[in-house]
Amino acid sequence: MVQGWSWEGYFHYLTNHYIFMGAVNTVYLTIAGMAGGLVLGTVLAFARLSPWTLVNQLARVYIWIFRGTPLLVQLIIIYTGLPQIGIRFTVVEAVLIGLILNEAAYLAEIIRGGVESLSKAQINAAKALGFNHFGVARYVIFPQTMRLILPALGNSFNGLLKTTSVASVISMEELLRRTQLLIQEKFMVLELFMVAATYYLILTTLWDFIQRRIERHYAKAYQSTHSPTGKSAVAGNVEKITISEGQQ
Repeated sequence: MVQGWSWEGYFHYLTNHYIFMGAVNTVYLTIAGMAGGLVLGTVLAFARLSPWTLVNQLARVYIWIFRGTPLLVQLIIIYTGLPQIGIRFTVVEAVLIGLILNEAAYLAEIIRGGVESLSKAQINAAKALGFNHFGVARYVIFPQTMRLILPALGNSFNGLLKTTSVASVISMEELLRRTQLLIQEKFMVLELFMVAATYYLILTTLWDFIQRRIERHYAKAYQSTHSPTGKSAVAGNVEKITISEGQQ
């Protein structure tokens, strides 16, 4: 029998270890999914920027598929569909694979947009100073691109934090799934869903604080390398690196 609202029940389950560990699982899935998505997304972004048509088109098709189909469908295919052809994953493996593959498609477009927004003159100037492709990427592309795309990456992380709730459909015991299991046992629907909502609010608020700190860090780093003569941060970085290498 469903009970009425109880503040006592709400605060009791707000500090419940079972629910708390569900929130921990949610954070783990978010961080792992974002990290894997960033790695794969970076590869896809540079594949999209590749002058080789085949590489570019393969990346384009991948992004089209994973952005054009729901994450829920992708998770069900990975967890319940692939075993039909002999490919099996545990629940955690299936969720992580699904999150990484899906998130990478979105992050690839964010990263690609950031790279394309950079001035070609800065990249050419770095090459003229003798930097190879790795040096250009490390000292020119990466620092500026990160500063440009951080807000979008932060929003993606925030969204992924809540999107992990989709994993409850294939019985992954993250925050929402554990909340649902307790509801089936305790019949405290409103209190337990409010507890889950509170945890999501706490986690997203905490991430918002961290994101603002990271953005300020990159903003200060950019300002510290921006010379008073109006040269870009990249030019300043390239000059400093060139001087330091010459002194070695």
